[in-house]
Amino acid sequence: MYQSPARVFARLGATGPVPAPSVIMGRAVVLGASVAGLLAARVLAEHAEHVLVVDWDELGAGTGHRAGVPQGSQMHVLLPAGRDQIDRWFPGFSRQAVAEGAVLLPAAARRSYLDGRRKVPGSDVDMIAGSRPFLEELLRRRTLELPNVTLLRGRVTGLDFTGAAVTGVRHESATGPVVTPADFVVDATGRSSRLGHWLEQGGWERPPMRRMAINLHYATATFRRTEEHPVPVAVLAGCTAAGGDIAGAAFSAIEGDRWIVMLGSYGDDRPGRDADDLVRRCREDFPPEFARVVANEMLGTVRTYRQADSRRRDFHRLRRLPAGLVAVGDAVSSFNPIYGQGMSSAALHASCLSEYLRSGADLSRPAREFLALQRVVVDAAWGMSTSADLARPSVPGPRPPGYRISRWVADQITAASVTDPVTARRFDAVVEMRRHPNSLAAPRTLLRAVRVNQARER
Repeated sequence: MYQSPARVFARLGATGPVPAPSVIMGRAVVLGASVAGLLAARVLAEHAEHVLVVDWDELGAGTGHRAGVPQGSQMHVLLPAGRDQIDRWFPGFSRQAVAEGAVLLPAAARRSYLDGRRKVPGSDVDMIAGSRPFLEELLRRRTLELPNVTLLRGRVTGLDFTGAAVTGVRHESATGPVVTPADFVVDATGRSSRLGHWLEQGGWERPPMRRMAINLHYATATFRRTEEHPVPVAVLAGCTAAGGDIAGAAFSAIEGDRWIVMLGSYGDDRPGRDADDLVRRCREDFPPEFARVVANEMLGTVRTYRQADSRRRDFHRLRRLPAGLVAVGDAVSSFNPIYGQGMSSAALHASCLSEYLRSGADLSRPAREFLALQRVVVDAAWGMSTSADLARPSVPGPRPPGYRISRWVADQITAASVTDPVTARRFDAVVEMRRHPNSLAAPRTLLRAVRVNQARER
């Protein structure tokens, strides 16, 4: 029976108790110990006798920045939708994170600006903040506490297929080439995934890939934090396309008595390439809270990151797909990180995997039911990020049919969210991935936004 994307999205984001375990397979193998991979392993632990996670990085206790996550030094945001799902699968995760140093970000202590104008409060949901290595290390620790989950260091080199199913994972280990038999395989190797190549090697189709050039540049630095309970504890200063190619800036308190500060821009504008440049831009181009944060001692150096494009692999379009194989996280859809949707999308992909496996999945057939669920999440995140990117003068497009109308609707909602608390709450619920984007196109929401904007212009 057909269900609207908004209903499916709401169901996937539910926070009820985890269903009772039901073992339906022997060994599951997860490729990559990323956030997406770890969450997939947690779900698979309910349904497999043994879950093996294979990753090339050396992942011991306290692992910091690692090669497999090149953007790991940049500012990351765990949106409420992602936090809810992680707390669901790992009860007490948020409390443990705060106890070990993560910072609670109450809604009342956060501020947002748009084009220099302070926005009215919208979201009433508390968040937690920590660096990507901190959050990932805690998630990895909790995953590996499960008795049937094992982490193996190895470089995956391919897949084995027998008949119409994947049956093994080939990887290089310290002792040489190994083939590990598998009843189910999850690719979580990120935006550089080679799954398409491995499928072609095995006589299958390569999933079509969509690319949209964005040419995004990040610059991130950390500063010493002396206040125990600062207000504001986090600030987001966004810039619309009216500001050209400046995407905006953000800062947040994180573990280790630090502030993390991020600047982002598009095209030829390279933000904060050295310490003096970053500090100057924070003082001159953004609200005064930024100047107060960067007045502290900088810890380490400015770290930069460039993402040339957003990528989406449409596995659901494949006519032929082997059984026992799915992909999650950036291996499916890697969009503009400026919107902070990555970790939360990965958490919702895990929710898709859980619903698929506990719904009587036939593992001898391609996982098309999973792909249908995952497509709802991917469409939502991809649509939000690419629509906003296409408003930028340096993003070449192409613009899809109907883009002007959808852009006008988005601009009306965004503008009204600056001054109208009701619109701000609805807008933030979508940005935080707690509600489907279609909710913003509801007639009552759009009509209210138009009236708010007209009243402001009088």
